[in-house]
Amino acid sequence: MNSKPSKSARKREYLALQALGEQLIGLSREQLESLPLDERLSDAVLVAQSMRAHGALRRQKQLIGKLMRGVDPAPIRLALHAFGHSDQLNKRVFSDAEKWRDRITADEPNALVDFFTHLGHENQALVAEVKALAAATSDRARKQAKRRVLREIHKEIMLKVQNEARCI
Repeated sequence: MNSKPSKSARKREYLALQALGEQLIGLSREQLESLPLDERLSDAVLVAQSMRAHGALRRQKQLIGKLMRGVDPAPIRLALHAFGHSDQLNKRVFSDAEKWRDRITADEPNALVDFFTHLGHENQALVAEVKALAAATSDRARKQAKRRVLREIHKEIMLKVQNEARCI
């Protein structure tokens, strides 16, 4: 009996490795440096990130796929999954921050108290930013104050999420 995989099975495996390698192209330099990549693969990904010509990029992706054959894909898959989870978390935190900002800046009664209850503590910097927003007279000043309120809310929610993650 022939124990080696068929040509079709090998091709599917190579294409899966190429697709995994293509996901590396979308990562930031810091994320790439945190991965266990050999120098040739890392350089090929960095070159692909700077390419704009479709044909050249396609060939570079094929090279990345070929280089991926010599690498253990398991740690890369785990890291990409973690990066994806991190992106989802950041989007959720930002969305929550926007919702709280909208409630607080709409002068909704008890919105600030509800937010502090949600956090478990008060934030005097946020109180000051909300007061500055109420005192703003021009549209530009209100817009800038809303951004500062959002920044402060986002910072607090992110700290809360990080503290909860440490406790788990």
